[in-house]
Amino acid sequence: MKPRGIIFAPEARADLLALYEWISAKASPEVAMAYIGRIERYCSGFDLASQRGHSRDDIRTGLRVIGFERRVTIAFMVSDQAVTILRLFYGGQNWEDDL
Repeated sequence: MKPRGIIFAPEARADLLALYEWISAKASPEVAMAYIGRIERYCSGFDLASQRGHSRDDIRTGLRVIGFERRVTIAFMVSDQAVTILRLFYGGQNWEDDL
């Protein structure tokens, strides 16, 4: 296995910010930051184990999805050099239509 870089698409960064703001308002900034940190650490593990999750070529060629802590769906694509995190969907959002 060769390591790949991890790239968060602008839409994925916006998803993380929106999730932070929502959790921060419902719980606290500390809880929100800890949760976002766990998501980012999880995604950083895709550098070596990038073929995880489920292939969803039926939605978009090369698309893979994986769950995180039973609440977040992470949509990503893998190339020879990088894993691009496309979007992060929280709490049952209709991610299939968005992709």
